[in-house]
Amino acid sequence: MNDKELVAQHAAQKIEDGMIVGLGTGSTANCFIEALARRHHQEGLKVQTVSSSVVSAIKARELGLPLLAIEQLTGLDVYVDGADEVAPDMTLLKGRGFDLVREKLLAGASREFWVLIDPGKRVGRIGERYPIPVEVMSFAWQLVRESLAAIGGKAELRQTANKDGLVVTSHGNLVLDTVFAEAFDVHQLDTVLNGIPGVVEHGIFSHLASAVFCAKEGHIEAQSA
Repeated sequence: MNDKELVAQHAAQKIEDGMIVGLGTGSTANCFIEALARRHHQEGLKVQTVSSSVVSAIKARELGLPLLAIEQLTGLDVYVDGADEVAPDMTLLKGRGFDLVREKLLAGASREFWVLIDPGKRVGRIGERYPIPVEVMSFAWQLVRESLAAIGGKAELRQTANKDGLVVTSHGNLVLDTVFAEAFDVHQLDTVLNGIPGVVEHGIFSHLASAVFCAKEGHIEAQSA
């Protein structure tokens, strides 16, 4: 069992009967979906799930997990996902997979948000390894880029992996990957980005994680808010 499978199994074992569980997106989230499905089938664990993306919905459906539409939710018990960066205060950077809207919506609506990582995701500050993704309305991207420049951000439209087009989110928006040259207060930047017209969502997840589970050399390190 590798570290991703180990941390996913750890989280799945903490799920209780009757919970509504939010499913993240990505390789670690896939391991969690698989582990949760095993408990559902082998132990009769009764859960309902809601997905953060079409990809995780397809995975859950293939494995026989009961799925709710996000429109049916008024809240959920726990949301389980990975992260691209995790700062010491449990602020997260997410969005390499660019499903920011649903991910942050589920993280904010859940009673608990568990983040599954390996030690390579820990950083001293947000933005240390990756640019900050800013999802923007397609017609507003140039105006938003100017607004980002005014606060010290250098933003570039995200291209597809083979560089033959632009990444378009599931909501039809574009993504501006933004690098800030100067040190910044991540919580202040969170507030500023939320206030820029044309910004749909961004990758700073501040004051949302309730626990971080990190798999390291065959054991689990837990950090709680």
